[in-house]
Amino acid sequence: MIYYDEIKNMLMESEYRYQIQDKENPNLYRELFPYDEVPKLTFNNRTTPIDPPDEIWITDTTFRDGQQSRAPYTPDQIVHLYKLLHKLGGPKGKIRQTEFFLYSDRDKEAIRRCQDLGYTFPEVTGWIRAHKNDFELAKGMGLNECGILVSCSDYHIYKKMKKTRKQIMDDYLGIVKNALEIGICPRCHFEDITRADFYGFVVPFATELADLSKKSGIPIKIRACDTLGYGVPFTGASMPRSIAGIIYGLKVYAGFDSAQLEWHGHNDFYKAVVNSTTAWLYGASGVNCSLLGIGERTGNTPLEAMVIEYAQLRGTLDGMDTTVIRDIADYYEKELDYTLPPRTPFVGRDFNMTQAGIHADGLLKDEEIYNIFDTAKLLKSPPGVAITATSGAAGIAMWLSTHVFSTEKLDKGDPRVIKLKNWVDKQYTDGRVTTISFQEMWAAVHLLNIV
Repeated sequence: MIYYDEIKNMLMESEYRYQIQDKENPNLYRELFPYDEVPKLTFNNRTTPIDPPDEIWITDTTFRDGQQSRAPYTPDQIVHLYKLLHKLGGPKGKIRQTEFFLYSDRDKEAIRRCQDLGYTFPEVTGWIRAHKNDFELAKGMGLNECGILVSCSDYHIYKKMKKTRKQIMDDYLGIVKNALEIGICPRCHFEDITRADFYGFVVPFATELADLSKKSGIPIKIRACDTLGYGVPFTGASMPRSIAGIIYGLKVYAGFDSAQLEWHGHNDFYKAVVNSTTAWLYGASGVNCSLLGIGERTGNTPLEAMVIEYAQLRGTLDGMDTTVIRDIADYYEKELDYTLPPRTPFVGRDFNMTQAGIHADGLLKDEEIYNIFDTAKLLKSPPGVAITATSGAAGIAMWLSTHVFSTEKLDKGDPRVIKLKNWVDKQYTDGRVTTISFQEMWAAVHLLNIV
């Protein structure tokens, strides 16, 4: 079929409507995923065009997937974090939605209290088991949208659910129809999409969903879930691991608009952030994240990272308040007793901390030399220096300027700097090998009458 694409202003060709390929045995892509070896990354050099949507946004799964790897949040904690998400997302609602479990009294209380705040964004959505009664529960909670788990790889279809592709697709379509009848917008979570038979199951199933969406007038959504983090951002990578191929296929072959597509990544292979950015670039409007990346196994895409990615891609924060990122990190550490790895980008204690004297010397002269951007302004986290045997006079001058004489920028030849440097040097001459703590430095400042 030939049609004119009014957005691309080109005649486009759609030759084929993909049909489900119901096989007796599962396609486990054993050459790619041998299990007793590291997975294989293959290329076929088929490229798809970058096609970023007019609008992109972030969605949140802190209170759903983010709770599956830690102690459940209390309603008070959820409400506090929800307020921070609202403030971080800004007046344009760049953090568009957040999702909740619906089953326990604690979950229901948290949902009602967040709804009572009256915020438009993040919209409160749910996540339910694929049962009709659960849709009624979602409707009773006043939710317009709910996530439904629709596992799509043969690992799940054949090995876990013990069904064929045709059987499981019929089951899924029946569940989606139930949601549409009740008036709930279904968000279909295509679990394990990066190990699924894309043209033999994913696209045919998505095409059926697109038909239901058109008939009902309800914009069914697809969340492409990279459950084990197998997705890759590389040009020319072959399916089913190619993020570009997945997003392109859901748009072009299944007919989904960008606003109906969302990427949900995991960090098993250290690619959660770049994979989410790739999904934006190739046409998905939404990327699904959790605060600090807390989630299953290695975690989800860190929400705060995608805030910064958004600004890099669009050249603006569009009203997002990045200083809230510091508030979120502090809340986790102080109120939730969560230990952040100190070198975690943007939020870790040491993410912009230097121990090298030569770097400290550069920071003293102009912090722009060794700092990624104005982290004091944007993240409420000024660059710092840790004192070690290699900090030198420049490092000590910077430490004093930051922590003691905040209104004065000390030179590394200042007598106060030299006095403290002599004390530091003696620590290491006497055999010390560890970093000198903040508390020890303060004690030395008072001991030496530097202030």
